[in-house]
Amino acid sequence: MNKDRVKAAIEVLLAEIGEDAERDGLVRTPERVAKSLEFLTSGYSQDTAEVLNGALFSVDYSEMVIVKDIDFYSLCEHHLLPFFGKCHIAYLPRDRVVGLSKIPRLVDVFSRRLQIQERLTNQIAQVIEDTLHPLGVGVVVEATHLCMLMRGVEKQNSFALTSAMLGAFRNDARTRSEFLELLKLRGDMRAALNPARFPGGNDDGALS
Repeated sequence: MNKDRVKAAIEVLLAEIGEDAERDGLVRTPERVAKSLEFLTSGYSQDTAEVLNGALFSVDYSEMVIVKDIDFYSLCEHHLLPFFGKCHIAYLPRDRVVGLSKIPRLVDVFSRRLQIQERLTNQIAQVIEDTLHPLGVGVVVEATHLCMLMRGVEKQNSFALTSAMLGAFRNDARTRSEFLELLKLRGDMRAALNPARFPGGNDDGALS
């Protein structure tokens, strides 16, 4: 990104809305905006293969892997206003897993671009599918869009929910339901491993 050209564009924008780009509060605004946009669109210069391929591990594990409540921020491509929220990702390994920290980094790669929520959801799911070749992938994104809160319909309590289900998550209702039920859990991790959910389990906190 050519920051000098971005700074010049912001100076023009400030003048067009009736501001004085030379007054104290705005004199460094073009520079600050250029730096902000460089960070907020840094996903364009990142390669998802580099993020994931260095942390793939062969492992004998076939249960669901979930990383949820991944905070993200992005810019709506229609109005250049922020939308932000949480991303929840699950996959069923076939013969390998990816390092857990790489999944939030993958979210960052795609969210730090001009986006719409639907595409963001699909891109995350598709890259995990193409890289890990798992039995299935599920992605749910929930977000608040300032283009709906600050302008337009101005609905202050609205949020958007999108999902992408591939493989077993699309074809097997039980797999999909387990994923969605686990997303409802908050706080106590023991609830996610409630022995009553498993054969041979009991209610005293230990597996028999």
